[in-house]
Amino acid sequence: MICLFDMPYDYYQLVRFLGMIGFGVLGYDSLSKSNFWATVWFSSAILINPNFKLSLGREIWNIVDVIWSVILIFSIKKNS
Repeated sequence: MICLFDMPYDYYQLVRFLGMIGFGVLGYDSLSKSNFWATVWFSSAILINPNFKLSLGREIWNIVDVIWSVILIFSIKKNS
């Protein structure tokens, strides 16, 4: 959620890199449990990929960040 604030460019690069790794791990972990969640996590990893950037604009990225937060909280609650 910190991405909603005006942060230095390097911060967003770090978030993209760590996010890609995190979503990839979540996707790999979900492969044996649910194809739906594996697809969500791998799609997120591709979307946040720091090597091939998708320029969506700040407003759309803010919406995506909020959606990811809601999905992550939901999946944590569901798996607890």
